[in-house]
Amino acid sequence: MSRLTDLIARTKAKDADLGRELEREFKALSSRRAFGLNFERHRPENVELPGRPIRKGDKVRILPERGSTKKGDQRLWKVRSLAGKGAERVASLSLLYTDEPEQAEAPVADLVVVAEFRDYIYPGLVSTGKVEIGGDKPYHTVINGENFHALEALTFTHRGKVDAIYIDPPYNTGARDWKYNNDYVEGEDQYRHSKWLAMMERRLLVARELLNPSKAILIVSIDEKEFLRLGLLLEQIFPEASIQMISSVINPSGAARTSAFRRTDEYIFFVFFGTGPKELPLPVEWRITRDKRAEGLRWDGLLRSGSNTQREDRPNQFYPIFAKEVDGVAVIHSIGETYEGEDRGSVAAPEGAVAIWPIRRNGTEGNWQVGAPSARRLWEKGYLRLGKWRAAETTVSYIKRGGRAKIEEGIFPIVGRASDNSVIVDDSGYNSLFVPGTQWRIPSHSAEQGGTKLLRSFLPARSFPFPKSLYAVEDALRFFVSDLPNATILDFFSGSGTTAHAVMRLNKQDGGKRQCISVTNNEVGADEQGKLRKEGFRPGDEEWEQWGICDHITKPRIRAAITGQTPEGQPINGDYKFTDEFPMADGFQENAEFFTLTYETPVAVSHNRAFERIAPLLWMRAGSVGSRIDSLPQGGWAVADCYGLLTDLDQAAPFSEAIHGKGSIRIAYIVTDDERRFQSVVRQLPETVEPVRLYESYLTNFRFSMGR
Repeated sequence: MSRLTDLIARTKAKDADLGRELEREFKALSSRRAFGLNFERHRPENVELPGRPIRKGDKVRILPERGSTKKGDQRLWKVRSLAGKGAERVASLSLLYTDEPEQAEAPVADLVVVAEFRDYIYPGLVSTGKVEIGGDKPYHTVINGENFHALEALTFTHRGKVDAIYIDPPYNTGARDWKYNNDYVEGEDQYRHSKWLAMMERRLLVARELLNPSKAILIVSIDEKEFLRLGLLLEQIFPEASIQMISSVINPSGAARTSAFRRTDEYIFFVFFGTGPKELPLPVEWRITRDKRAEGLRWDGLLRSGSNTQREDRPNQFYPIFAKEVDGVAVIHSIGETYEGEDRGSVAAPEGAVAIWPIRRNGTEGNWQVGAPSARRLWEKGYLRLGKWRAAETTVSYIKRGGRAKIEEGIFPIVGRASDNSVIVDDSGYNSLFVPGTQWRIPSHSAEQGGTKLLRSFLPARSFPFPKSLYAVEDALRFFVSDLPNATILDFFSGSGTTAHAVMRLNKQDGGKRQCISVTNNEVGADEQGKLRKEGFRPGDEEWEQWGICDHITKPRIRAAITGQTPEGQPINGDYKFTDEFPMADGFQENAEFFTLTYETPVAVSHNRAFERIAPLLWMRAGSVGSRIDSLPQGGWAVADCYGLLTDLDQAAPFSEAIHGKGSIRIAYIVTDDERRFQSVVRQLPETVEPVRLYESYLTNFRFSMGR
């Protein structure tokens, strides 16, 4: 509502009559009782962009003096003009969002560009390094930037193409663990829950555009601070999805809470699009979550239970099974016919045998699971047997269709026969397929062992608060991407890079070529910020940025995981455990590239002046595979491993010929403002190649106000 009232006030200032009319309608709507999750959307977020060059027309904030730990002037100014050169450059400023005009001048060195989320952005990427030991595998990518803007960039490269999203957003503990509009959200902030919801809603709305609508999964981990609100928010944003919440033990000993129970678990929301979790042959630690009888060949009771249990429900399945005792063992003598009479006592059993009828515990007549002919076939094959001898009350068991199929397929090989002719199988090596329950108590999911201590092995001299267990993330994803060897996975709250690490482990286990897109910022921790400011440093300074999450933790962790070496060049000590055990120093046969998000102008883009920063986006849209065209081709066209670029339409013929000669091409980018000539080139391309008109496609994509 705060956003609406702000818009109405601005409208009244320009058109009083229209503003009053909007205000009347707004009051009428707000007087109605609303249902569902209601929260203040607040003023749209803004983000500081340290290091971004100051341009005329930019929105900026004036930084506090170097050495000061004060918050500084939080007002926004617009750059009217720039004068001077180098360190002497000065900006002429006018104050924004004020009724009283105010002008000022400030050294450019004391300004930082601010991007408001209501503004359109035109993103680019600058490479800051790579690791290449994965051959022809696609590249995992790490993007350092504001995650809302990075998500918008991905709407150009991955709209509808993401198979799985795993995020671990800030838990909103009140312990300065996240910022809203450049200010930490404290525990006593009465709007901290609505700020958190507004922050999450904006990002989830954009993330929705990225997910494959036919089959995808969104996984969100959270603790008790926000899980109720998050559940409602997910219901509102994704009404077409199926949503389930898991409780997962991450600290078996429990974390102390003042005047409260110790916290041992956290919650994981699974938002399903299309099919749900896949049955998997899970390792032994998962077996505590299911029926032990499912771990081998299962014999089920022949007496029907559940629904349709009365004799009249299945009259053809009411018949006697004649049995006798031989050397202390109950054996079947024969199987009778369906009985339609009223007095079953009149049915005579063969000499020395008794009749076992389908009688329920309350003494009423029931029915067997199968008819008499089927029961005879089961008996002949050894799939029917009796329990301990109890005369007419002896239990009867059989093997259901699934178990019989495993026997006949050799999964449960027959190694002998019992004295009653029932089969004896070897099921000792069987690892059953199953989907676990909603309570996960898995040792490998311990945040201490699989998170903090494991991360310390990769980055011995560095710390990160509360990293997720590598194995917990790996397991959560496995249920949905085990049958998708080329899946694209996104984590836009990447933090320490656990999700990318987990995807690499999944690839090693089955030879997959899955790729992970990790988005994080280079935020410096609250305590470190105070120390650095006292030393005279600011965001954007090299001495400051080196301690940011992305540069200090995320990138080094992913590099170390691939190479098997710490940032200091030493082999990583220790072994991976659980699903796949091998030395961490072995690393992975994977590729990764690291990028920083940039902000371009539409004029620079449309005039080819920003091509080098747009180039990585074109490469990512084509799959992040193989070579990249990083500069404008001198001959008017170029073809990389998976895409081509045509900048001179007079060269359409050789370009089309090259595309036809390379079966790996997925996309052809054609730079032109002329729709007729664009279509002329398209007609020359193979039908399997997606034509994209640059820069119209790019600019149009980012003219949409997505989620703002």
